[in-house]
Amino acid sequence: MDWNAVISAVVILVAVGGVSAIMLVIADILMSVPNDERVDAITAVLPGANCGACGYAGCGDYALAIVSGAEINQCVPGGDKTSIAIAEIMGTEAVDVIESVAVVRCRGYCEIAVEKYEYIGIDSCTASAGFYKGMMACSYGCLGFGDCVSACKFGAMTIIDGVANCDQEVCNGCGACAAACPKKIIDILPLGKKSYVSCTSKDKGGVSRKYCSNSCIGCMLCQKACELNAVSVVDNLAVVDNEKCTGCGACAKVCPTGAVGMIWAEQIPLEVSIRSFADE
Repeated sequence: MDWNAVISAVVILVAVGGVSAIMLVIADILMSVPNDERVDAITAVLPGANCGACGYAGCGDYALAIVSGAEINQCVPGGDKTSIAIAEIMGTEAVDVIESVAVVRCRGYCEIAVEKYEYIGIDSCTASAGFYKGMMACSYGCLGFGDCVSACKFGAMTIIDGVANCDQEVCNGCGACAAACPKKIIDILPLGKKSYVSCTSKDKGGVSRKYCSNSCIGCMLCQKACELNAVSVVDNLAVVDNEKCTGCGACAKVCPTGAVGMIWAEQIPLEVSIRSFADE
């Protein structure tokens, strides 16, 4: 064995490693970004749910984005209280947060909805939906295995009689349940006295009624009852324009299947939130 060659190779490797280490240290010093203490302070006042409702991967990423210029009112779970706290840290004025709530657009309960086959498999909506869109005859409806329940970090979602249910007193509109639902029947809507359609079936009325007696049948009575043109029937399904809706309830009163529901909770004005926060 040529020991001189071995020693030379070892020396070269050590030299290359040493030079690389020195270059990495220099690069770290030159390219490092000073830590902004505001990022840690903002992260501390955020809920810590990392739900993604703000549009960022987590609370830490949102805090970093705020310091870089992002809006301070995107944390729906934190509400006005969080926006006010962030405004104090950033030295800016508080911005109103549009409080929201989840609504489940299905009422296909066990004794009402028809099953097309018996599902035997993983207790998961996503898994069930992979088999011919699920075991329910209505291909649009809730599958009731609770993927939304598992996704909700605040305990607002439950399964009642085979259908997902949202406790609007607990829900803060983070949207995790909506993201987890493979059927996309959960909407996140702004609080306020508004109407919404608790059905997503686009089948014709005669067909949808065979599958679920609570379904929208596209009869257009709600559309005719709305004096503000906030309700229209598109593809056999009633649709509510929340920008026009005032929550008068006329559409809900005439719906023959009860498919039109109401969100009764009201928005909390920012000035009220500021007074409440100051009193704590």
